[in-house]
Amino acid sequence: MLPANKQKKSRRRLRLGAYGLVVVALQRYKRLLTAARTMSEFRIHHDVNELLSLLQVRGADGAEGYIDLLQKHRTPYVTTTVSAHNAKVKLAEFSKTPEDFLRKYEELKSKNARNLDPLVYLLSKLCEDKEALQFLQQNAKERSESSANTSTTTTSYTLPQTSSKMSMQELEELRKKLGNVTASSNAPLPAEVTRKMLRDKHNKKNPTQPIPVFPNWVYDRPALVGDFITSPLPPGETAAAIGTMPLAAQEQALVEDLLFVLVGVDGRDITAQPVLGRQNRSFIIDATLDMSVKELVNRILPVASYYSTITRFIEEKSSFEYGQVNHALTAAMRTLMKEYLILVTQLEHLQRQGLLSLQKLWFYIQPTMRTMELLASIASSVDKGECMGGSTLSLLHDRTFNYTGDTQAQELCLYLTKAASVPYFEILEKWIYRGIIKDPYSEFMVEEHELQKEKIQEDYNDKYWDQRYTIVQHRIPSFLQKMADKILSTGKYLNVVRECGRDVTCPDAKEVLYTLKERAYVEQIEKAYNYASKVLLNFLMEEKELVSRLRSIKHYFLMDKGDFFVHFMDLTEEELKKPVDDIVPPRLEALLELALRMIGSHELEVRWVKGCLVFLQIDLMPHDVITQLLRVLAIETKQEKAIINAEPADVALSGLEAFSFDYIVKWPLSLIINRKALTRYQMLFRHMFYCKHVERLLCNFWISNKDFKQNSSRSPKVVSLCDILSCEPAGPMHVFTRLQLLPCRFAAAFALRQRMLNFVQNIQYYMMFEVMEPNWHIMENNLKTASNIDDVLCHHTSFLDNCLKDCMLTNPELLRIFSKLMAVCIMFTNCMQRVTQSMRLERLSLEQGNMDGPPTQGEPGEESERKRLTTKFLAEHMDAIHSDGLEATIGKFDSNFSMLLLDLLDKLSIYSTNDCEHSMISIIYRLDFNGFYTERLERMAIERSQKSAA
Repeated sequence: MLPANKQKKSRRRLRLGAYGLVVVALQRYKRLLTAARTMSEFRIHHDVNELLSLLQVRGADGAEGYIDLLQKHRTPYVTTTVSAHNAKVKLAEFSKTPEDFLRKYEELKSKNARNLDPLVYLLSKLCEDKEALQFLQQNAKERSESSANTSTTTTSYTLPQTSSKMSMQELEELRKKLGNVTASSNAPLPAEVTRKMLRDKHNKKNPTQPIPVFPNWVYDRPALVGDFITSPLPPGETAAAIGTMPLAAQEQALVEDLLFVLVGVDGRDITAQPVLGRQNRSFIIDATLDMSVKELVNRILPVASYYSTITRFIEEKSSFEYGQVNHALTAAMRTLMKEYLILVTQLEHLQRQGLLSLQKLWFYIQPTMRTMELLASIASSVDKGECMGGSTLSLLHDRTFNYTGDTQAQELCLYLTKAASVPYFEILEKWIYRGIIKDPYSEFMVEEHELQKEKIQEDYNDKYWDQRYTIVQHRIPSFLQKMADKILSTGKYLNVVRECGRDVTCPDAKEVLYTLKERAYVEQIEKAYNYASKVLLNFLMEEKELVSRLRSIKHYFLMDKGDFFVHFMDLTEEELKKPVDDIVPPRLEALLELALRMIGSHELEVRWVKGCLVFLQIDLMPHDVITQLLRVLAIETKQEKAIINAEPADVALSGLEAFSFDYIVKWPLSLIINRKALTRYQMLFRHMFYCKHVERLLCNFWISNKDFKQNSSRSPKVVSLCDILSCEPAGPMHVFTRLQLLPCRFAAAFALRQRMLNFVQNIQYYMMFEVMEPNWHIMENNLKTASNIDDVLCHHTSFLDNCLKDCMLTNPELLRIFSKLMAVCIMFTNCMQRVTQSMRLERLSLEQGNMDGPPTQGEPGEESERKRLTTKFLAEHMDAIHSDGLEATIGKFDSNFSMLLLDLLDKLSIYSTNDCEHSMISIIYRLDFNGFYTERLERMAIERSQKSAA
């Protein structure tokens, strides 16, 4: 028996361990392991490029071809115990060292590495593919050879010559030193350092909600923990060898020692060894003990080791830094440990009555051993995997599911999982029922980021809807993996309505409880999702009138209001011809308002115009439309730098080149009509506005031609050859005669102008009536059947993408050809306008000269000189017009336009055939309606096929 003072001390420790009055942690060392990251955190093209770089693959299609192939054949992988086990066995059989592979697999499994089973499944499939396996082996061999050659050529080492060999003693000392260095490098960090790192990490993310901190005395008093206190015996105390006692006395002494050891107190003959990091507790037994008794003691001691592991885990994970899920788990474990301590107390009562032998102790402790083993195993796995929040629940769920068939173990794991999931499900309920995240320890699968919703209208790259709330993969419990996207969307929908000042609560809100039957909480999440989708969709469609706002944007950005643009371009023609720096934006806005009011005749139109004046604005862009489109298409490619370097920094844009509309959208409509969508609308508008401008130039040239013909018809129709030959070279009759002969020379220009006008008008008709209008009706019908806001976003984005693609704005090659065609049309009209302007001045001067007569002697000298210079200037221009240079210029314009148009039609035929872009073939039918270009296109196709065959 122990002295009375020691008995009191043991009872005091027992009470502290039983009731757990103080939550403390005393783990000295703890290593930080980097958890396996899922591939979903990276973009797929980044992974493909990285894989191509590692494998040194240079395919003809590049990364894009492989990305498309992967996305088309992507299927969700559902991990099952059978498939994971079969894949593991297959890889073990394939491996040269199966034991090492299985050991590594179990190590990663114990650390709760995410996506381990899918990775093993993928590797097992690669082992079945002989071609892929052979390629990987050859690639690994080549890489190892290249790295070996590099290392041998770049670095050479010279070993010092040794005069003697190392002795066995020196070798053993060296081995110990290397072992100590390795152990120290792999040793876990102290618990204080780990807690500080977790606390700093959390406080950095949430500076407004710092984690509470326990006072230092909690960690400085190891006697409060309830675990073994490993300290040397006080001087003066000597213990007699137990082997000198009779066998019965040895057994009684060991029973007393075991009762102490089972509650974390060292005995007289059984003492605990110090532990390093996450090692299991081991014990030292007096060497003089009888072997039969020692064998029975060794059977009971694992329970004490489990108790030590569980106690250390409970005290460590009870700190604030480890989150509410771990707190709930440790609370459940603490409840079980109370029952365990009650058992030990009952055994101590029997021992004091002299009714407890070593065999009885072994008999009574056996049912508890399995429970303690499971608890210690779970504690070690959570500790090794550094699990928090969802990862802890994933580990517990997997344990519960894997113990199917072992009723006792499954019930224990189910109890722990239910208890640990309570705080997680409380966060989940607030999110899916109210759209609120209250996650003080960053454990929930959805993470909130500080983003301002107003920036959706200001910043093109601000992805409020995608980045305000995001899923953190390693926080998703495995039993909620399939529902993660719906959980994210449900809370986001409700949060949007809350951001608009409305309090929403799901009417079907019920408490979510963990169960092995996933259908129970799946149904609750489905109900919450359907309610949130309906609330937000009705809010946007009915109260905020999303479709009406989209129609308003269509009227202006997609030129649905044709009469408005006629008035607007008439009013702003002179202003938009100026350089951008000389334009006064308020003047343009005033002209815009005037043009809008000119079309508002009916009461409904007047109200509609007033609404448009509030939201529609003018925006002068820093680049022309072609440069903007090419920049967008060349993002993150080598072409982007080439475009930037090729462009002069100080190009003076005109108002026509820089003009665009902008639209003000308020929250929450800005979720749908965000800056990215508005930028796409702007690109479509600027493209069509550019075409409308070119059409206007060609029509103005057509009007000037009509005026010229009308004036020519009023002149005398018969001019004799004698009159032509008798007139002076610079005389009025000479000029007048050449004016009459100009229509013959302008026939080619008139024909070219008509071809250009036909091209521009048909392109516009195609974009408006064969691209935008059908896609718009498809989008409207889809919006009527949309069930959630994500569908609305998808349909709207699909509409814009299809319009951009079918309008040839996503293909740089087609865009460059089209821009050159537009440039040829503009240069041609400018050239012809200068010619017709000279002709108009010549006719006016001629008519004025006929009325005034030749210069007389009575006229002032200045007036006479002015008439002479005017006649000379006009005669020179008329000579230039009648020279062969004008005909050559028109012929050059004709050849350039025909060549570019044929090139465009050829490229369109290729894309419509190879890429199945059937909508673009309508352009060919419109532009080649009479088969004029068919023969040339067939000839080009034959030449192309011959080149490819050669």
